[in-house]
Amino acid sequence: MMSLYLSRARLRRDSQALSALSSLLLPHDASAQIKSGHHLIWALFGDTPERNRDFLWRQEEPGNFYILSERPPADPHGLFEIDEPRPFEPNLRPGDQLEFRLRANATISRALPGQKRGKRHDVVMDALHHIPGKQPSESGKSTLRAEARLALVQDAGAAWLTRQAQERGFSLPVPPRVDSYDTVVIPRTLQQKPATFGVMEFEGILTVTDPELFLTSLRNGLGRAKSFGCGLMLIRRAW
Repeated sequence: MMSLYLSRARLRRDSQALSALSSLLLPHDASAQIKSGHHLIWALFGDTPERNRDFLWRQEEPGNFYILSERPPADPHGLFEIDEPRPFEPNLRPGDQLEFRLRANATISRALPGQKRGKRHDVVMDALHHIPGKQPSESGKSTLRAEARLALVQDAGAAWLTRQAQERGFSLPVPPRVDSYDTVVIPRTLQQKPATFGVMEFEGILTVTDPELFLTSLRNGLGRAKSFGCGLMLIRRAW
């Protein structure tokens, strides 16, 4: 397995120039902040125009990022304070139990008549569509009561992560907790529709079943929207 590095980067606020740009680098709107984070983290790895993304990231709080990458980040513009990147080399065995946190864009593929490739749907929106008489709105909410909607988010998220586990070298001894579900709308050019996707926050305990496959899954990330801060699973020993 190729080398991986885990880094923590914090956006600098100690210069007048960066302070003047704070509203652009850290906008108040959550979706705009994710788009800004996308560009900021690319600035640490985009050394050549043809470079493919070889990193995952998540924002812990505004301007504070965790990054898992195949190369140490480089900050030619002096935008960040970056802790010394640590080699990510967990020594795992089958049966090891780990606490995890995961921010993921969870989707499911549904077959289309007459087509080989299915269409991907957000798992919560998909679940809402399959409840008779309950149609989701643009915000991902329906006429379901708040308690029922929370239960649906929990069930849909847990089912998705259980399916992921079966193919990614781990199992879930207890259902994971889904702490939140939000819809993100990323503006694009005038000629393109905004990118809209759901984001779930998971926490829980997992059991490693296949260490090599599990580490590959961590490197590749889980779910979609990885360019926008999803897919990075943070782990630590359960005890």
